[in-house]
Amino acid sequence: MIVNVLCIGDIVGRAGRKTLGDKLPDLIRQRDIDFVVANAENIAGGSGMTAAIYEKLLRYGVDVVTMGDHVYRKKDVVPLLETSDHIIRPANISSQAIGRQWTVLPTKSKRFRAGVTCLLGQLYMGSNDSPWAAIERVFAEMDPEVKIRIVDMHAEATSEKIGMGWYLNGRASIVFGTHTHVATADARVLDQGTAYITDLGMTGPYDGILGRRKDRVLSFLTTSMPTTFEVCTGDPRLCGVLVGIDGESGRALSIERIEIAGRPVDNGPYDADDGMPQSFTKRRRE
Repeated sequence: MIVNVLCIGDIVGRAGRKTLGDKLPDLIRQRDIDFVVANAENIAGGSGMTAAIYEKLLRYGVDVVTMGDHVYRKKDVVPLLETSDHIIRPANISSQAIGRQWTVLPTKSKRFRAGVTCLLGQLYMGSNDSPWAAIERVFAEMDPEVKIRIVDMHAEATSEKIGMGWYLNGRASIVFGTHTHVATADARVLDQGTAYITDLGMTGPYDGILGRRKDRVLSFLTTSMPTTFEVCTGDPRLCGVLVGIDGESGRALSIERIEIAGRPVDNGPYDADDGMPQSFTKRRRE
């Protein structure tokens, strides 16, 4: 039996989550999607995630939320990381860090189980532990009967992401890259049955620079003067991949890029779910 798994790229800000809420439920029904993984480390005001947003993601149909280098940016996400099976932090940060390093959950049809983990790259990403050692440990800890295994490689360097794809070829059902917010053109099924893409692309506003207002980013790039990288709202899109997996073997059979246009949001880039004080939110809109 083929299991359809949707992997959604970095959700950025209010525009990204509104597009997800508008489009994901229908997409699940139309494409018979049985499992959804979404990276949400930029979903609240462009950095981190709040508890209110997390609850909405589950209502929209997301099964597992993966995080990245901004995992602890919002304090109220910490209790979720301690208690929920539906959110994971990178497996190769300190063993003392709060949160699950991997999770196994049933698919929507309940016919299969899927294991999900996420990793941080080391190149240009700070002093993280080895992702190679971490993935070996995680896969050893997972029940060997869990054949569908999904890995989010949250990294800056394309070489690390591609390397992880080949390293896990035949051992993971899907290896997808996140963090750089730009969809790549290399979606493919590797020769041992692992679906791979270097970056899923951003689910968020494309009328900017990586989800931020282009005037603010250009000001910094051209003058070297610090400024606030406020999230933007225009041209929102949902981006990711849809992977068909043999549920019995865990082997990927197909991979398809998904890109769906959304509607621009009204009333500015922030709302109460972003975890900002009301006065700050109002000031940012001016």
